[in-house]
Amino acid sequence: MATTTAPTVTDLSSTTRDGLGSSPRRPDGTLKVTGEFAYSSDMWMEDMLWGMTLRSPHPHAKILGIDITEALKVPGVEAVLTHEDVPGAKCYGLEYKDQPVLAFGKVRYKGEPVALVAADHPETARRALERIKVDYEVLPPVSDSRRAALDPEYPLVHEEGTLKIHEEYHQSGNRVRYQPIRTGGFRDVAGEREREREVLDALRAQADAVVETEYEVGMQDQAFLGPESGLAVPEEDGGVHLYVATQWLHNDLWQIVPCLGLPEDKVRMTMAGVGGAFGGREDLSMQIHGALLALRTGKPVKIVYNREESFYGHVHRHPAKMRFEHGAKADGTLLYATLEIIVDGGAYASATPAVVGVASSLGIGPYEVPNVLVDAYGVYTTNPPCGAMRGFGAVQACFGYESQMDKLAEKLGMHPVDLRIKNAMSQGSRIITGQELHSPLPMADMLQRARDLPMPADRSELPDPSDLRTLPGGVAGTTHGEGVVRGVGYGVGLKNLCFSEGFDDYSTARVRLEIVAGEPNVLVHTAAAEVGQGLVTVKGQIARTELGVENVAINPSDTRVGSAGSSSASRQSYMTGGAVKLACEAVRASVFAIARERGVVPADRNDADLSLAGGKLVSATDGVLTSLADLLGESASGGTVVEETREHHHRPTEMIDPVLGQGSSHTQFGMCVHRAVVDVDVELGLVKVVALDAVQDVGKVLHPQQLAGQIQGASTQGLGLALMEEIQVKDSEIRNPSFTDYLIPTILDTPPMRIEVLEHPDPHAPYGLRGAGEPPTLSSTPAIVAAVRDATGRALTHAPVRPEDIVGIDL
Repeated sequence: MATTTAPTVTDLSSTTRDGLGSSPRRPDGTLKVTGEFAYSSDMWMEDMLWGMTLRSPHPHAKILGIDITEALKVPGVEAVLTHEDVPGAKCYGLEYKDQPVLAFGKVRYKGEPVALVAADHPETARRALERIKVDYEVLPPVSDSRRAALDPEYPLVHEEGTLKIHEEYHQSGNRVRYQPIRTGGFRDVAGEREREREVLDALRAQADAVVETEYEVGMQDQAFLGPESGLAVPEEDGGVHLYVATQWLHNDLWQIVPCLGLPEDKVRMTMAGVGGAFGGREDLSMQIHGALLALRTGKPVKIVYNREESFYGHVHRHPAKMRFEHGAKADGTLLYATLEIIVDGGAYASATPAVVGVASSLGIGPYEVPNVLVDAYGVYTTNPPCGAMRGFGAVQACFGYESQMDKLAEKLGMHPVDLRIKNAMSQGSRIITGQELHSPLPMADMLQRARDLPMPADRSELPDPSDLRTLPGGVAGTTHGEGVVRGVGYGVGLKNLCFSEGFDDYSTARVRLEIVAGEPNVLVHTAAAEVGQGLVTVKGQIARTELGVENVAINPSDTRVGSAGSSSASRQSYMTGGAVKLACEAVRASVFAIARERGVVPADRNDADLSLAGGKLVSATDGVLTSLADLLGESASGGTVVEETREHHHRPTEMIDPVLGQGSSHTQFGMCVHRAVVDVDVELGLVKVVALDAVQDVGKVLHPQQLAGQIQGASTQGLGLALMEEIQVKDSEIRNPSFTDYLIPTILDTPPMRIEVLEHPDPHAPYGLRGAGEPPTLSSTPAIVAAVRDATGRALTHAPVRPEDIVGIDL
């Protein structure tokens, strides 16, 4: 991985082995490779019961009655629960409490939980589910997201007046949120539709090239391999302990407690092994259900979804319908842009309001455009619920605006990279909400670097051009090279990092330093969710760097320490890393104070002269002063233990205003540029991605190997969205709820990836770092689709691209 280094924020020249900038092994790595890692689905306790969920077979229906009599008669069944058995609040939600624990009155999507069973064996529970009788009055599905957004006569998913989400979200009818943005000539006539059209007509008259297109992005699944699962254990004090795979322990806790009718200290939560997440574990799945069953039966209850149930049991990426129009001068200067984007949130709000905020504020990408009109909608339908997924609203918009850049470049006769460079933002630019980019944004340089990367060899230059693995269709042998055309495409994505729009985002860390067996040992305790991104390693690196101690242990994440926020929004290295850094600095300062009290350090010596390295207290003036072991003494024999807890908050953000869409709503921005090279069989509609190269600015590299993995993984998910991944929904029903029919990239689909990493530190972030996990998901999809367009000449306005789109067959 080539790395260009700018000046760093913090001098890490004295870091210990396995400190920041190195690539220490992950503590869970060997266990996962050998199959010994304990995932949440592997948990087991003596005398535990198995929980299962009865789900609605209809996407939209009234519930007229539920009869559990026959289910209770099945031998081995110990509990059957319906909404009447929920002791506290009947509804919960990630942000807004609109989702029933168990359906009552009405079901709003196929697969909605209706009843629960706990039994001594999973087959027993399954037989009991079959005996529960639910009387439904089936209602027509409310499945058209555009009508849900724009047609006031369209049937309501939620009864009028039953929900209050946010007074500034323009919530009405089936709209969860409507967010307009108006800049330039549209600003003074905002909301006056006739006058807005007059402004648009005037801008069109000034433009030398205008492109207008409708785009669609399909519903993508997070496709984590570990299904939803967990273990709920009743406690002697009347509470419950949940071992779950989640992305945010405390947000789960805050949703669970009101529904159980218990005080917060009676519900304890510990992270179980997570088999992937990508946003799909931000919302609750089995947590409340398992707790209810455990509290009712007095026994541990384990719930594990099968794959089909998993497709129904978690949120997906919002599908989007978009209309873009761009106008430019003959030299490529962008004059105006308009966007209508409708994201389908499905039956419940989940993260839809925040997704709309991101999609609107980043709706036209990292380009200087003086006149912008955006109308962004998030809506309720009876389609499957949608929420957080890597890229979070920015992915959908990026596919649209990058496709527009290619289309506009073609019309102007410009190279697509040149058009992007012509209009590229940089530090000091303002996005369309008026927020200034305070940190480095070397977009033009990144684009040029991507264009200059070496091209992959032509097939004719390969050692064995007939090797099926090098051809579209791969080892299936559907083509032998005839009709195969190569294409090249580019994509740029701008992503907000950390939480936005006034959210008081923070993370808590507790760090403990003590002497054990004559050696200094550090224990780091946070509630941060390790979901595969490698945070458990980074926390140890930070502690080693800041405290100069090799022996660092990471406590299991649980709710005995303050919230660490969600493992999403590319925020954990920034937020929890920042909290660990602060706590380590406080421990270090306490050590210096102890040394002064004990006469090891002269009273007039300031902290700037002191450091911790190699388990010793060091003075820049006098060298090694003492070892930590001599200073603190053995903890088991009454020695001094130093422990500090700190919270890290990012700088304040604000809501986007509901009329003009202005406001500094984001914390930090990340960018990735992709160049994709594809071979396309234009006769069969098959695509082989030959190369997917990336240039990304990460501020500061903390763990080079994990960083490369994040960029590769995000790029591969973008490849899936570009070419194969889509949940097929018809009349609000999922048609492909399995990995047989929902296709995800395999190693045979994943091309070589040349990664060039830049380090332009963000002065506002710990160590100057910039979250890296999401930006490549944005730019990889439009780059691949652009390359397929280049090879085929097809418009390709839908992601993923289907074979029939390439060959021009209307199915």
